Amino acid sequence: MNLFTKKMKMLTAVIPSDKSEYVVKALIGRGVMEFVRVEDLPEENRKLVQKHQSRISIQSIADMRARIESVFKQGNIQLPTIEVSDLEAYDRPDTGEVKRLLDAIADTISRERENQRLINQKINLVSELVGYVDKKEEEYYQFRVGTIEKTNTSDFEERISSSGAFLFNYNDYYMILSLKRDNSRLDGVLDRFVWTECSKPEVQTKAFAKAIELIKAKQKELESDKAAVQKKITDSILNKKEELSGYWKSFRVFELCEHVENHFSHTKNTTLFSGWVPAEKEKEIEAIINDECDGKCIIEWTDDTAIDRSKVPVSVSSAKILEPFEVIVDNYATPEYGSINPTPFVAISYMAMFALMFADIGQGFIIFLIGLLGTLDYKKHPMKKDGLLSRYLCRLLMYLGPASMFGGLLFGSTFGYSWIPALWFNYHAVVNGHAEGGLIHDVYGILGVTIKFGIIIIFTGLILNWINLIRKKRYLTLIFDKNGIMGGILYAVGIWACFYFVGSGYKSFPDSPLLVFGIAIPAFVIFLKGPVMAYVHAKQGHKEKLSQVIMDTIMEFLIDALEIFSGFLSNTLSFMRVAGLGIAHVSLMTAFEDMSAIPGNPVAKVLIMILGNVLVIAIEGLSAGIQALRLNYYEFFNRYFTGRGIAFSPISLKSRISTDN
Repeated sequence: MNLFTKKMKMLTAVIPSDKSEYVVKALIGRGVMEFVRVEDLPEENRKLVQKHQSRISIQSIADMRARIESVFKQGNIQLPTIEVSDLEAYDRPDTGEVKRLLDAIADTISRERENQRLINQKINLVSELVGYVDKKEEEYYQFRVGTIEKTNTSDFEERISSSGAFLFNYNDYYMILSLKRDNSRLDGVLDRFVWTECSKPEVQTKAFAKAIELIKAKQKELESDKAAVQKKITDSILNKKEELSGYWKSFRVFELCEHVENHFSHTKNTTLFSGWVPAEKEKEIEAIINDECDGKCIIEWTDDTAIDRSKVPVSVSSAKILEPFEVIVDNYATPEYGSINPTPFVAISYMAMFALMFADIGQGFIIFLIGLLGTLDYKKHPMKKDGLLSRYLCRLLMYLGPASMFGGLLFGSTFGYSWIPALWFNYHAVVNGHAEGGLIHDVYGILGVTIKFGIIIIFTGLILNWINLIRKKRYLTLIFDKNGIMGGILYAVGIWACFYFVGSGYKSFPDSPLLVFGIAIPAFVIFLKGPVMAYVHAKQGHKEKLSQVIMDTIMEFLIDALEIFSGFLSNTLSFMRVAGLGIAHVSLMTAFEDMSAIPGNPVAKVLIMILGNVLVIAIEGLSAGIQALRLNYYEFFNRYFTGRGIAFSPISLKSRISTDN
């Protein structure tokens, strides 16, 4: 894992045109290069360079690939994977041949889908009938037993079936079970075949029992037929799986190659391309290109310092174990090139916040178990769609669960009970007013802990910002900015003064020259930002009027002073929500504990506590997760994370590409 973003270098290469396809496949196989368009050639030379012309319509290839993926989805078949060693085996695909194959499969599936539709209609009708019969709702269904005079029984059975009724044989009688809403159609059929109703009660009773047995058997038979049709669809796809997989791989490789080659420019005999590569891969990529071109190429490397850093793509390397927290960073923005990788700091701060807000050994274990079982289920069923608990959330819960358990150890909480001694202080006893001795003995002490935690987070953000500014050589911003050194000094002095004021019983501030100088000197330096920046701009040729400089200096100083005072104060006090969620968590568990004592029944007590724990895990767990996210985004990131970077997107076998090229 890198503490900072990876150092990048730009490669520019000229290779023989007949070797470009081999170079492309080799680079895609490595998956470490982001290609850029070559558009900075001198005007007089641009006429010699032509853009890449696609060999086949990219859109037609994409459509064919999408059709194959649709077929695989219908057969519940996972998409194949392409190995690097397979790249050379796939060449230009034959779209006509694939279209004929897909059309044949589509015809087969369409026929079976029609059968499936008819079976589903019968299943719905049978289920409705069985439901009414089981509930004895005779106003919705009708049962008949009788005989017919006409001898054409096959025609009779066909017409009864088309009327929406179900016909069964019982000795010498016919049994008909139907919905009353279909009586009008059914009566016409019965009249046509001269239906005679059986008037014997004992026959009616026995026949009805037999009809119920037969209709339920019919229900199972239809479900079996439905499964058989689905199996036919799946088998028809599986029979062509290998062939379709080969075509899909060909289309996929072709799309990737075309996507890369769209960034190429060509002369009559050569190909020119350029792209970004992590500096650590420089020798490896150079060796690949040389090998594929037999040394007949020109390769030039441009260091990142020669290019505007805002245009350099950002590659962040984090340990695999930190992947859930890397997603949190990516959802916010991409860090600037050359800046600190926020992922490890987010992992620590997020879990610490969650542990303080949701501290319970038992509930934390349940959260971990939910995350573990969800992750295993998604691994077992890779094609399963994300539900309410997505793949990402399940992985995150596997971290938040242990964090909650650690908080439970610190505060002595297990399923809302103080069954084990607290390593730090008993949270439940403090909130409920039963704490005796110790460093934390009331709610104000808990608020103080979270405020101190917030101060640590904010100062960490400031220090990370200073490191980033030093790496970017933005020394003026490092000194004058509200998140720079002067802003940090003002914040430190303000924190010292506030703690002194609270320690004196809210009576006095420090009687020390350090307080005056600690505020006056940084404030004066920040005031000088306007004149200093005006001087720098003047040296760069952007002179401003003296009156404008004075006015801008005063206004910027007032705004900065207000932002430092109100911003730092609100950011620090915002961490009181950590205490608020923790207190709410304890209060809810205490409330359920009190409610469980009301019935006086051990079973009822256990059920109430189980329900209480379930509700607290669902509601408080969600609230703690959201608040931890908010504090990271708005109180922590706000100090050092600009999010102005461009994500590094190398082309590889796993890349998602657009067809709009």
